[in-house]
Amino acid sequence: MLIWDILRRKQVVLTPEEWVRQHVVHYLIDHLGYPKSLLSLERGHAYNKRQKRTDLCAFDASGKPLLLVECKASSVALTSAVAMQIGTYNQTIGAPLLLVTNGVQHFCWRVHSLNRTNQALSFIPTYAEALELLALAHPDAS
Repeated sequence: MLIWDILRRKQVVLTPEEWVRQHVVHYLIDHLGYPKSLLSLERGHAYNKRQKRTDLCAFDASGKPLLLVECKASSVALTSAVAMQIGTYNQTIGAPLLLVTNGVQHFCWRVHSLNRTNQALSFIPTYAEALELLALAHPDAS
């Protein structure tokens, strides 16, 4: 079975993980105000000389990462290994917000890069809230 991907603008195979990814994309756009044009699916990045792909990343208007998302199929438990995976990816991406989801459970963290800590959030920030967090994380950037 295929599903239309509004970001990649093509039909993609509807795997269990893709089902979650597509729902997250639509939730971010339709309910949290993330601009479609500032979302990127399965973007490649290098980590330890190995090529990796992030599931979804939201950016600000200047291209700075805001929110890094890791999607798993609903049958996959969101374990500490999943949290480690997104944390590892974020070492090269530098997003101030992380989200892991399997479509049933969702965990979101604010990353404090200066003191190298994370703060669990009880919500997924709107685009406007994410921009505020980015400004707090990088007060010198303008």
